[in-house]
Amino acid sequence: MAKNRTSPITVPDTAWLGRGRHLGPEPEQDVRRNLIALKAAGVLDDFLDLDPVEAARSTVLHPRDETADPGPSARRVFEARWRVADDVTVRAHLTTYDPEGRRKDGDGVTWVLAAEAERVWDPHWPSPATMFWPDSDRVPWDHYAVPGVRLRTTNYLPKDDDELRHRLRDCTRESWYVHVVVHEAMTPDARGRQPVTTFLPPGLRHRVIEHRATPEQAQIADFAMKRELKLRMPRGGAVILPTAPQDPEYDAERFTVRNVFLDGSEPVELVERIQEFAALTRPLTPDAERALTRLRQGWHLLTPDEELAHAQSMVVRYAEALDAMTTSRDLYREAAEAAQAALAEAGDGVPRLPVIGPARADGSPLSALTKALGRFRDPHK
Repeated sequence: MAKNRTSPITVPDTAWLGRGRHLGPEPEQDVRRNLIALKAAGVLDDFLDLDPVEAARSTVLHPRDETADPGPSARRVFEARWRVADDVTVRAHLTTYDPEGRRKDGDGVTWVLAAEAERVWDPHWPSPATMFWPDSDRVPWDHYAVPGVRLRTTNYLPKDDDELRHRLRDCTRESWYVHVVVHEAMTPDARGRQPVTTFLPPGLRHRVIEHRATPEQAQIADFAMKRELKLRMPRGGAVILPTAPQDPEYDAERFTVRNVFLDGSEPVELVERIQEFAALTRPLTPDAERALTRLRQGWHLLTPDEELAHAQSMVVRYAEALDAMTTSRDLYREAAEAAQAALAEAGDGVPRLPVIGPARADGSPLSALTKALGRFRDPHK
């Protein structure tokens, strides 16, 4: 049984992790269309669309492991491979799931995405999310696990005090994302309502969720943060929220920005603080650890060189297994011959053991040897 624990392992600096919910009617079809279009455009090297049962049974690079199994609620498994910075290969694995329990209509389809590069992840590389999902407002793939919260947009905090505190608590609990709360000093125009996440590098943009507090929410937001997270919300400023459990490297003062001008210009200080926070080591939660294991141990989309290396490794494995079987057979035969010789030297009248040969229907060579040796148990015989 899985234990509820926080893994002491940190997220590798080569990995990109994300998850969310798709509220549209055809999530898998949206993924397929995007993958086909990007491969045709030369953005992707290749991709695979797998049934989860077959994907679990036909793990290629590693022996099957229960953590590499997508699970019974999995709907579809997608793999994609592309290159960045000319020669750096990125491998990504996306699995779609039915909501747990199907408690109500509109829960959508849950998705989990893990990507890993051959070297340290550069935030200026393309977002793995847009390799699978179209970066269009018409495709609702970007809903967070917490209802009413989305990526790619500003999420206004609830008006109710209790709901606001629950929102903050839920968003910081073992979150895979960076959560930022921005307070509007005054009601902004259309340019000011633009998410500050649009100013982030592509590889970081879909790892950050932006929350907004309206001008009249200054006190209630400050009170809720002080009570739940031991933080203060500056008027007209922003706070990058810690995760729970809180990272010892988190410095509340360091990740608080006193002034953010929501006039459509780039909030340089806030963008720098977000990038700095995202670069901190963070614990690898059990769910994220399983997603990364599925990527590494359940991979199927091999390059020609990888297929050749895999075939060669299988030949070596079979040769080693055959050699072990041959050695075992020879040792068994030598032991039987030595026992036969020892019995012959024991004296006349001792029955000779049968020569080891193919197993008969009424017994094996080992049982014949056991019966012969059993004759010596009685000293009067």
